[in-house]
Amino acid sequence: MTPLQSQVTERVAACIRQANQHLNKRMPLPSVLFNQRGKSAGSARLQRWELRFNPVLLAENPQAFLEEVVPHEVAHLVTFRLYGKVRPHGREWQQIMSAIYGLEPRATHSFDVSSVQGETFLYRCQCSDYPLTIRRHNKIQRGQTSYRCRQCGHPLIWANV
Repeated sequence: MTPLQSQVTERVAACIRQANQHLNKRMPLPSVLFNQRGKSAGSARLQRWELRFNPVLLAENPQAFLEEVVPHEVAHLVTFRLYGKVRPHGREWQQIMSAIYGLEPRATHSFDVSSVQGETFLYRCQCSDYPLTIRRHNKIQRGQTSYRCRQCGHPLIWANV
């Protein structure tokens, strides 16, 4: 484990302690893994009581991870423990972010993801171009799904350039 990963693990423990103290609970420490891939900074596996963090985005954004991403993901676990299965960024989660961690409840990060973004495929409609991930491209090619433009409503067609 790198020193930065150790800091994240310590911050997770501090966030759990903070929630336990605020709520008068005894929630255990979750498992902490650094195997999140893609453009997500982190994720919470609720039933497994596990947090996953993206090591590439962590290295590129260490302060934001410690201040925002870790509490964000811990708040998902706390929300699940208190309320069961609810909307991921719903009012329960938002309340925990505000009341316990004193943070503005934001659903997504704004990190530069160019270093972790995989190959994209250009699709077009009548009004715009859309770079789709390889996963979405493959689903379209296999006939499993199709996508439409939210503005003009026309189907997205592979530009195949």
